[in-house]
Amino acid sequence: MSKKISRIGFVASMLSVALSLYIYFVSGEKELGIFVGLWAPTLILASKEIEEILEK
Repeated sequence: MSKKISRIGFVASMLSVALSLYIYFVSGEKELGIFVGLWAPTLILASKEIEEILEK
């Protein structure tokens, strides 16, 4: 189960990066694109913390 959580976190972070690039370049909302892109490391770290909690 914990491997699924880390995979979900990784996929969510990649989607965050892709969405931020779309927002930044296509829609022209530069500040929003940067904000969405900053969620990628947060999602990875949160999934790793959840994984550690479930292993205990």
